[in-house]
Amino acid sequence: MGTPTFYEFFAGGGMCRAGLGADWQCLFANDFDPGKARSYRDNWGGDDFHFGDIHALKPGQIPGQADLAWASFPCQDLSLAGNGEGLRGARSGAFFGFRNLIEGLRGKQRAPKILVLENVAGALTSNEGRDFAELCRALKALGYVFGALTIDAAHFVPQSRPRLFIVALRDDLRVARGLVGAAPAPPWASAALLRAQSKLRGEVKNAWRWWALPSPAKSNARLIDLIEENPRDVQWHSREETARLAAMMSEVNREKLRAARASGERVVGALYRRTRVGADGRKVQRAEIRFDDVSGCLRTPGGGSSRQFIMLVEGRSVRSRLLSGREAARLMGLPDDYILPRRYNQACHLLGDGLAAPVVAHLSRHLLLRLVGAAAPVIPTKTARFATGQAAPARPREDARCARSALRG
Repeated sequence: MGTPTFYEFFAGGGMCRAGLGADWQCLFANDFDPGKARSYRDNWGGDDFHFGDIHALKPGQIPGQADLAWASFPCQDLSLAGNGEGLRGARSGAFFGFRNLIEGLRGKQRAPKILVLENVAGALTSNEGRDFAELCRALKALGYVFGALTIDAAHFVPQSRPRLFIVALRDDLRVARGLVGAAPAPPWASAALLRAQSKLRGEVKNAWRWWALPSPAKSNARLIDLIEENPRDVQWHSREETARLAAMMSEVNREKLRAARASGERVVGALYRRTRVGADGRKVQRAEIRFDDVSGCLRTPGGGSSRQFIMLVEGRSVRSRLLSGREAARLMGLPDDYILPRRYNQACHLLGDGLAAPVVAHLSRHLLLRLVGAAAPVIPTKTARFATGQAAPARPREDARCARSALRG
């Protein structure tokens, strides 16, 4: 068997390609965002990249027959922080453009062996689970068996980034028993996934597989190790700006800051500004920080609450600033020679929408490559039955005073 091949739809900056690495050959990549298209070409060249809307793509534009088609389709309508329109929304509905393309390839006997759909974990609960069920029905109708995993990038990089991965295999192929299990194995099945899977019915439920994916080695990556002293795209705040951030903290978060200062160690905290409802029922913006050496989930820069800050504590010194673009790239597992957009917001948009490359690498090494290598055509007989591994069925002045206390220790 030669090098397996893949298509990368909704390719963004090619972070799936970064994760798959030299084990795979790209035949075709597609995105319709001009900024992401530039980043893809900057990093991977343009020979196999097509710029355009997936709804307009035709099977004749897709070369060859790939082993894998990867689709990280838009999440805006499925995200818990999104607009709630679900799979039929204008953005997340791009999935149906992908479905139609695979259907067309199938009609030409060129359907990929494997499909991977990647999205936010909110896809499991969107529209009370109906959107997830629709995804599963679509895969079944395309002629695939499938299963899903919930994977947090924090197993590989110091970023909390839980995502849903649906892996589908053409149903005319069979694989070795060891690639499926009788029950979900931790840490790859969240409670939301178990609930969503339990609601599937009939032939769709019968097409489900619990993929066997080993747990990763414990990561020793730390947020503090990724921090730049002199980033090119952001500046350290003034003492007054840092004090204002601290003033936005609740007492619980100020205590975290005091404890970090009292430790005497060099530590970094990841901070987001969020709108909360106070005891008086009014909305107030709060700064919430974590000092567990893991960042919050990177987001696209749609507003003030989506921007991630860091606070660097060194003894009595407390400094703050926005997370830099290069730091965000490192949190996605990208090497420092990965070419980022020059403008800060464009880099944040690219990375906030992207894939954590080490997660893709783990999936590839322990599942996708093994599925490709083990897949063999099913030879139908009247009595043959193959094992599937299927599971049985505050007040501003007081805030400011307390913040000054936290900064002074």
